[in-house]
Amino acid sequence: MSTQATSSATVAELAEMLGADVPGEGQRVITAAASLASAGPRDVAYYDGDRKSADTASRTGAGLVVTNEAGRAQLPAGLPVLVVQHPRPAFARLLERLYPRKRRDSGVHETAVVAADAEIDPSASIGPQATVGAGSRLSADVEIGPGCLIGENVTIGAGTRLIGRVTVLDDTVIGARCVIQPGVVIGSDGFGLALEQGEWRRVPQVGRVVIGDDVDIGANTTIDRGALDDTVIEDGAKLDNLIQIAHNVRVGAHSAIAGCAGLAGSSVVGRHCTLGGGVGLAGHLTLADNVHITGMSMVTRSIHRPGVYSAGTPLDTNERWHRNAARFKQLDRLARRVRQLEKQLGDTPSHEDDS
Repeated sequence: MSTQATSSATVAELAEMLGADVPGEGQRVITAAASLASAGPRDVAYYDGDRKSADTASRTGAGLVVTNEAGRAQLPAGLPVLVVQHPRPAFARLLERLYPRKRRDSGVHETAVVAADAEIDPSASIGPQATVGAGSRLSADVEIGPGCLIGENVTIGAGTRLIGRVTVLDDTVIGARCVIQPGVVIGSDGFGLALEQGEWRRVPQVGRVVIGDDVDIGANTTIDRGALDDTVIEDGAKLDNLIQIAHNVRVGAHSAIAGCAGLAGSSVVGRHCTLGGGVGLAGHLTLADNVHITGMSMVTRSIHRPGVYSAGTPLDTNERWHRNAARFKQLDRLARRVRQLEKQLGDTPSHEDDS
């Protein structure tokens, strides 16, 4: 069950907002948003025409549905609908209208500790128990939530929000309109070690983290500072929860990375890429623009052409998995035998690298 909206609107008002035609019940008041399955007569839901949800769509009790032409035919007759080309982003706009963000009051909470030479815009908000170090600069409408630690010489752009308990260490640069969720650590030392006579020596990490505008970072994600050059997250990138970004990684503009992914040092992700949950990137490799890696894949070499890539063994019964695992160990021997047979038959096809 969804929470009650903090703002209500008529169907006609929502239609005007999306540039959609107003259905017959334009004066119906919408007071919340909900899923197709749980929505009631004063709730708005969305449906993108996916046939997996067609049965649920046909029985929805929603008071209004945002959908596309494909989805309209699956919904109950007489149900008010707003037909748009892209239902999900349109629905997101309605959520912003019905659930406007609560803004913190500007100013510094009495329990916050702010260095004397820190530059804080008067419209910024610094919450309880937060700390802002020497030389740091917070621009207009920045919100620093409870318990955040902002180190020295940190720059945070206008409208960026640190929800709470975020750690931003020295010399980090964060752009405008970013949203950073609780538990995020930005600018911690990367895993820089040198082996000396059987013992590990820590290598000082002297680069920064530089984050562009409109970046979202999910809870408990960590972004290490660069070893020498900077770790960079470009404009519009979206990072889920529990992601590890190692030193000197670069994530391209408008790329999205799902939870529990791990990017080893100096790996480069292009623009408009997507990495599914649990994806691992080995260090010092590059993904071209518009590369999409499906969940739980391990990437061990660079990918130079756009496309969708997968790795890993699909789930199977334990008995069959054991049989196939045993056969996997025989692949090298079988491959050698196949090559010998190809030579005997005079058939030597080329084996191209598809990446």
